[in-house]
Amino acid sequence: MNWDWEKLQKQQQGRHGGGKPPNFDDFQQQFDKFKHFKLPGWKLIVPLIVILWIASGFYIVEPDEVGVVKQFGQFNRITTAGPNYHIPYPIESVLTPKVTQIRRVEFGFRSSGRARVQQFQQGVSREVPEEALMLTGDENIVSVQFIVQYMIKDAKNYLFNVFDPAKTIVHAGEAAMREVIGNGKIDDALTTGKMEIQIETRDLMQHILDMYETGINIVAVQMQNVHPPEQVVDAFKDVASAREDKSRFINEAEAYQRDILPKARGEASRIVNAAQAYKQTKVRKAEGDASRFLAVLSEYNKAKDITRERLYLETMESILSNPEVEKLIMADDALKQTVPYLPLGQTPKSGVNREKN
Repeated sequence: MNWDWEKLQKQQQGRHGGGKPPNFDDFQQQFDKFKHFKLPGWKLIVPLIVILWIASGFYIVEPDEVGVVKQFGQFNRITTAGPNYHIPYPIESVLTPKVTQIRRVEFGFRSSGRARVQQFQQGVSREVPEEALMLTGDENIVSVQFIVQYMIKDAKNYLFNVFDPAKTIVHAGEAAMREVIGNGKIDDALTTGKMEIQIETRDLMQHILDMYETGINIVAVQMQNVHPPEQVVDAFKDVASAREDKSRFINEAEAYQRDILPKARGEASRIVNAAQAYKQTKVRKAEGDASRFLAVLSEYNKAKDITRERLYLETMESILSNPEVEKLIMADDALKQTVPYLPLGQTPKSGVNREKN
């Protein structure tokens, strides 16, 4: 492009020197020259720009993401993992939220150096009393610190139905936990009712979020630290200690009961069985003795002398064959002369002799 530098300098000198202002024809002339200006290589630049614009529509969706395509700012379609294409901006644009990532929200406390909503990391925390303090159904105040873990289940609703999903979860979590705590007693929150409170809070939060079609799935509600206010914590510790002692005493009594009752039942069964065995033994023996006596009586009635002789011999055989009985055999004549003078009371017993030997 050829510029009329001399003419331009004259115009500037005239302007500074108080001459005449530039004429309209001068402006028209300069405009015509600029209009006919040609950029070198423009035939290659324009197609290159078009190609780059078309190529900007390619995008990749990661395995843990979904693609949400917007057309003129309005939802158009969902794309899955892998390479995809959309009409380049400003016609279409794409968002890729992570639908498998588990996020968490803290209630009643804040981890040191962390935002309220992000992935879990262990760290020192500080309490937030305005969120933690809640009123129970029995009109007691308890400090409840808990976290809510959630993930995206519907990317469309998550991105387009709620302006601020994180704040929505905060409000829903506080409302649900306060309602559940308000319907229960302080003992449930401090001791054995934590699991039921977590489940009820999770279900109530899910109901609230589904009602607003937020596209959020509540994975879990976990109570981190539940304790009474600092002003009455000592009294609650005493009550908790007494309750633990009560439970310990009950457990010890039940353990003693479980130990002593089976032993008593076993001893009773043993005694009953022994008595039944003794009864059966005595009955059988008596029946046997009676049968034997009847048999002997029957034989005795048939031959009294022979039976009497046999019984005598059997009795003597039994006595003489018993090693534990001391025996003194004497003739009839000697017996008639000796018995009046025999010191029967001083005769040593066989058991005494054996002990001395």
